[in-house]
Amino acid sequence: MWRFAGVDLATARARIDAAFEAGVTLFDTADIYGFDTPGGFGSAETLLGDVFAEAPGRREAMVLATKGGIIPGVPYDSSAPYLASAIDASLRRLRTDRVELWQIHRPDLLAHPQEIARTLEDAHAAGKVGAIGVSNFTPAQTSALARFLPVPLVSHQSEFSPLHLAPLFDGLFDQSMEQGMAFLAWSPLGGGRLGDPADERGRAIAALLDAKAAEYGVSRAAATYSWVMAHPARPIPIVGTQKVERIGEIPQAFIPRWTRAEWYAVLQIAMGERLP
Repeated sequence: MWRFAGVDLATARARIDAAFEAGVTLFDTADIYGFDTPGGFGSAETLLGDVFAEAPGRREAMVLATKGGIIPGVPYDSSAPYLASAIDASLRRLRTDRVELWQIHRPDLLAHPQEIARTLEDAHAAGKVGAIGVSNFTPAQTSALARFLPVPLVSHQSEFSPLHLAPLFDGLFDQSMEQGMAFLAWSPLGGGRLGDPADERGRAIAALLDAKAAEYGVSRAAATYSWVMAHPARPIPIVGTQKVERIGEIPQAFIPRWTRAEWYAVLQIAMGERLP
């Protein structure tokens, strides 16, 4: 839902309907999404809440996730008073009394994990959030928060694509597998850069993805999503397209299959070096 704001209700409803028709059930938004549109901070959540008001059955059928803790100009606040107010504000905008997953959007270096944990525990106990996750956290930051939480952290959300490989090597995938956490991969197409590569590395990666796409009769995007999903941490690509026709292509991601040699070939081109 990163670019969901700034459109009319009919357009928003068409996007949600297309996603359901494609088999999508997880919808990931955040309170800051839309802050750079005329609607401002919270406008993506507000627009989704408008869709729910028009079609309440859509809310009942989805796994709804949102995030909070970023304030333009601050930039981060995970203090107890702010997080409690942010969760309540998101629920009002979304016109719902509960979200299935609530995630801290980015770590606040001035907030003690015990303070954060207490606030999230209260929201969970009150039934406002069904589960708790973290976004853009390091493994150490995640472990520190988990130490004070009586309920498990169920998800990581961080960037992962052939153009951003950090979770493979910084411990995020390892922790996800160790703790049984879902991994939500944002910008799985490299922020759109894999759609129109601007350098030799990107073009070389795209060529391998295109070969896989041609083998299975799918789009380059679908081949990329399938490469992301092939890791045993079972990353879930957060698909950011707002085009109905592209949303309809999402199921193609389940079609391609990668051999180890093919998957590692993409990785080594992406790394710019051969593995030993």
